[in-house]
Amino acid sequence: MGLVCRVVEETGIPTVCIATGRDLIHQVLPPRTLFVNHPMGNAFGRPGDTDMQAGILKLALDLVVDAREGGVLIDAPFEWDKPFRFAPQAM
Repeated sequence: MGLVCRVVEETGIPTVCIATGRDLIHQVLPPRTLFVNHPMGNAFGRPGDTDMQAGILKLALDLVVDAREGGVLIDAPFEWDKPFRFAPQAM
């Protein structure tokens, strides 16, 4: 997604990439990134958690307005309520 954000930005449309993989997004460095430390596929939180979803959306929209330089990466203050980790051996 980060590369798509770059291409869209080149046309003059501001973008924010909401990412759950800090290591991956750090390699691509889109113009603006909101890092959410949630399991992949859950960037806006759990289904039905409208307060968290609205909070993440607000942070992303604020980032469009407030970011003054390219490659900005900020951390969302939301936490996942249960431990999670990638476990390929469990697949």
